[in-house]
Amino acid sequence: MQSYHFIDPVALRLGPLEIHWYGITYLIGFAVAWWLGRLRARRPGSGWTEQQVGDLIFYGALGVVLGGRIGYVLFYDLPVYLENPLRVFQIWQGGMSFHGGLIGVLIGMGLFARRHGKGFFEVTDFLAPLAPIGIGVVRVGNFINGELWGKVSDLPWAIVFPGGGPLPRHPSQLYESFLEGAVLFAIVWIFSRRPRPVRAVSGVFLLFYGVFRFLVEFVRVPDPQLGYLAFGWVTMGQVLSAPMIIAGAVLLWLAYRNSAAPAGAAGTR
Repeated sequence: MQSYHFIDPVALRLGPLEIHWYGITYLIGFAVAWWLGRLRARRPGSGWTEQQVGDLIFYGALGVVLGGRIGYVLFYDLPVYLENPLRVFQIWQGGMSFHGGLIGVLIGMGLFARRHGKGFFEVTDFLAPLAPIGIGVVRVGNFINGELWGKVSDLPWAIVFPGGGPLPRHPSQLYESFLEGAVLFAIVWIFSRRPRPVRAVSGVFLLFYGVFRFLVEFVRVPDPQLGYLAFGWVTMGQVLSAPMIIAGAVLLWLAYRNSAAPAGAAGTR
């Protein structure tokens, strides 16, 4: 028996105003990050205040939204947006790039670190455990939108998506939600529970996100305007994830290369 995607992407209609589930997932992600950040700030010796956590989430939210949208435009569909620049503002229709959002967040963290007198990696180590739940929830938003579906599959949980043809497909959005959200959160949160050298928590986040995203891309249909970039299987998502894997491994090596390195700085717990 086939399963069909029938979820309305609009959560609430108030006259001409439509509130989309996709936007709600972003709000949930930011709220969860703020709550988790406050928990981390309360740990003895964290070096963080709850006010700083609020500022951190504000900078991060700006980075996610602006970087995610600009990244999608530049990496995935630039010609279309050059023809109709106003489409850049139609975020509720989807079209956000995680990798662009990551770049935006890193820029935001640099500005935050400078303003608050903290080290850049001290800030990213604190932020890394806060992000995966939001990533996972937004992937659920992709599923609700019926976008970014996977390849044709005969697995019992495959789903027929609107616009995806009559055949059932991998719900790759849910695979990503599980791996990049739940599993990544468990790994990074547990790893960060104990004092770690500066850069280590950031390295673990980048390494495992990159690996999970790279793997899911094998069952996810690439954006039609790009297709496969090489060898009949390499996608833009994999091209953008490979540097994350390398950067994560390098950060871990730098963090642990000196066995006499301090066992953790404020904010890396």
